[in-house]
Amino acid sequence: MSKRKNILQVFEHGKLYYGREYNGISFEEKHFNALAKLNQLHNNEYFTLLHKGIKFSQYVGVIQIDGLTIEVLPKIDGGSSNEALWQKVLIDMLRATKRLNVKKVGQANVNKQQIHLLDIYFEWFLNEIQLLTHQGLIKQYRTNKGNVKALKGKLEFAVDMNRNLIHKERFYTSHQVYDYDHQIHQILSLTLNIISQFSSGTYLYSKCKRVQANFPEVSRVVVNATTFKKLTVNRKTQPYKTALEIARLIILNFAPNISSGKENMLALLFDMNNLWEEYVLAKLKAIPNEDLIIKGQQLKPFWNGISIKPDIVVHKAGKTYIIDTKWKHIGRSKPSTHDLRQMYVYNEYWDSYYALLLYPSLETEKPSFIPFEGDVRHQCAIGRLNVLSGDKLNENLGEEVIKWFS
Repeated sequence: MSKRKNILQVFEHGKLYYGREYNGISFEEKHFNALAKLNQLHNNEYFTLLHKGIKFSQYVGVIQIDGLTIEVLPKIDGGSSNEALWQKVLIDMLRATKRLNVKKVGQANVNKQQIHLLDIYFEWFLNEIQLLTHQGLIKQYRTNKGNVKALKGKLEFAVDMNRNLIHKERFYTSHQVYDYDHQIHQILSLTLNIISQFSSGTYLYSKCKRVQANFPEVSRVVVNATTFKKLTVNRKTQPYKTALEIARLIILNFAPNISSGKENMLALLFDMNNLWEEYVLAKLKAIPNEDLIIKGQQLKPFWNGISIKPDIVVHKAGKTYIIDTKWKHIGRSKPSTHDLRQMYVYNEYWDSYYALLLYPSLETEKPSFIPFEGDVRHQCAIGRLNVLSGDKLNENLGEEVIKWFS
């Protein structure tokens, strides 16, 4: 099995400088220029530009450009620098939050670390297309305009007079066609083309070509965020939902010719703050307890059209608890005044007396709830929770948090 070459792994908040080699892999000026332009397109959130280099932020995932694959992995300060461990943590988090379905790809390959995040998404998509093709692709009606030799549909009189003044045997019409060349298939076909380009030289390339060979030829179209917003999925097209979600992720993160040269880029990056929040929420919701009500991102009006929303609200045994997740290693430090003010307001608006700031750690430490000065009803605590269980992600994280509220 051929694997991706030129894979450069770096941890979040790590740095890369062009003109240097990292484990025998060169990071070149063209890569730096492409990443700088990508960053500019995303409001400079992904990286901080340095002199001849970049510093990554809290975004993790994978970037491929001109044959170089950069994997940005999560990591807690002071923890192991084992790339394979943190890659597995990232994959398991994406899986738990439904952003990735590892079961749809070769699990044995994932376990052996033979494939990387980009390949996992690609293989997931290809398997979905193979399943759709096996089940039978749907046809849809579309309007086709053009010259025909037999009058059918609606005659476009003005265009017909202009084009067929000499050829009286032809008719320019608009008529309904029932075939495979519709918007959904056009989106999926574009995604297959992108995968074909970025999987060249890997074990997925031949599989992609086989899937393309069995997929109907459709029109080439321009697809953007508006295309997906306007796309509606009904009962007939429901089987396409997963494939379209993956297609959206791949297409909207594909940046052709971003570096003014020939290099194309694909960047699948995830904010670790959001991923940590979603993981904690997913683990809390997975607890089998009828008396436990877990809600995420609950909005309440605050002032003049501005709303506030804590990350997680827990209702347990008649009491309400607020959880705000923070993906950073706080160590022995105290939380910021801003965070504490925020927790006090959440307590007030949700009739809660207990607010928890939850941080990732390498060692679990049970929180102590401390009252706010002048208001002993409302209390706040710092929760430090070990995200690891041995050499894997802590799957019992939700139960540990709920025990703190007992």
